Amino acid sequence: MLPLVLAVALIKLWLIPAGASFWVDETVTAFVVHQGGEDASLAVAPQVPKSIYYGVARMADGLFGTSEFGYRIPSMLAAALALFLIGRLAARLIHPDAAWFAIFACLSLKGVNAEATDARPYALGFCVAAASFLFLVRWLDGNRWLDAALFVAMATLLWRVHLIFWPIYLVLCLYALIRRVRGETEVSWLRVLGAFALVGIALLPVAMDAIALNRGAGDHVIVDLPRFHDLTASLKGALIGSCAMAGVFIWMIAGQKSEDGKISSTAAVLALGWWLVQPASLFAYSRFTGNSLFVGRYLSIGLPGAALAGTLLAGWFLPARFWKPAALVLGLGALYVLRHGAGQQDSDWRGASASIARYSPETPVICPSPFIEAKAPEWSPGYHLPGFLYAHLATYPVRGRIFLFPYRKSAAAERYAAKLSRETLPASGRFVIYGGAYNTHVWRNWFRERPEFAGWNERSLGQFGDVDAVVFERRPAILPARSER
Repeated sequence: MLPLVLAVALIKLWLIPAGASFWVDETVTAFVVHQGGEDASLAVAPQVPKSIYYGVARMADGLFGTSEFGYRIPSMLAAALALFLIGRLAARLIHPDAAWFAIFACLSLKGVNAEATDARPYALGFCVAAASFLFLVRWLDGNRWLDAALFVAMATLLWRVHLIFWPIYLVLCLYALIRRVRGETEVSWLRVLGAFALVGIALLPVAMDAIALNRGAGDHVIVDLPRFHDLTASLKGALIGSCAMAGVFIWMIAGQKSEDGKISSTAAVLALGWWLVQPASLFAYSRFTGNSLFVGRYLSIGLPGAALAGTLLAGWFLPARFWKPAALVLGLGALYVLRHGAGQQDSDWRGASASIARYSPETPVICPSPFIEAKAPEWSPGYHLPGFLYAHLATYPVRGRIFLFPYRKSAAAERYAAKLSRETLPASGRFVIYGGAYNTHVWRNWFRERPEFAGWNERSLGQFGDVDAVVFERRPAILPARSER
């Protein structure tokens, strides 16, 4: 029954949504694949191509073309492997029958499902982080060179998947240190220090890149500084509490607690550390530097840790014979709770661009950039396409005469818009504003107030999630009625 529920969950939560339109960051993936990480337009956001993920995406493009489903296959495969690895970790650290519970705990989190169907590096990060933890645990348990080598290999890859994953290394180091200090491993100090030294040496180039890029971090901030409420909300307390309450409830009904002994405190260090370190570190960094990195997808590397922590809390109470029934209930519950959506981005750039195709190719189309880096001096009306600041236009070409606007309204942008309002747009009789819903709304209001368009109609071309396409059209002249003789 459990494999069947898993299959249904993967179809419902991953495979069905995987054919939807790219969201804006996924169009960047396609842009980097097609134009290369050295494209001059990426100089405004040099952190973007710093990921080994693009090599994987390039292979997907070679196999499937620029297909939304095809681009997302690597993330789905990586996330599926991550589920398996997390299940193995739960079986090793918590209970041999805890694997299914941990897997369904992962699938109950919207963030896990969203990243599994995202053509971005985060699902690959799940996989590499889970492999790093599993091979570290296996090495410290069995003192085998193969596990040590695999741990070093995975740990040297993790930071190369995404520069935001650095906090995970704190947990890897802490777990190994505690086990060595407490004598819970036969691996000698020399071997532990040697392995981590190899990882450190291999990561030196990545660290140098991260330090250099940090100097310009303020230019890429897209969210406000987090408050303490934001930190607590990111910890997925509903899942953790539900797992703990389920364990307590079954224990009370069954009349007996877990009979398989205590879960080790070092297992708790790994699970709780993986759960807490990413949000705590990015919260502290954001508050200390004033440059907020507290973004959901940046925090997502900690979500498997939250699932493992929930499994750990359930394991303190759950009798062994109830692990699989509890996992079944959790899996069915996840399917029910997520029946209306598994957390994927609601961005229909594909549909919005297609809605504009009904008009003449001479129709002016105003395109505000969806990227915060689109500001002077990097942005100008003559910005060269294809370019990073308008990556969505390369993925979903728009039929019309394109006029490029920056991310935010500025004095220069308003002067440009005023010139278009006087000299270009009225003669066309129609123009479209196409971009992110907020940016489109700002410019829709601006053009609505212009006297040149006082007699024009305006309307949205459809429902496209957080994307919008708005058409302004001159009202047809009303001819006076003929008088009958």
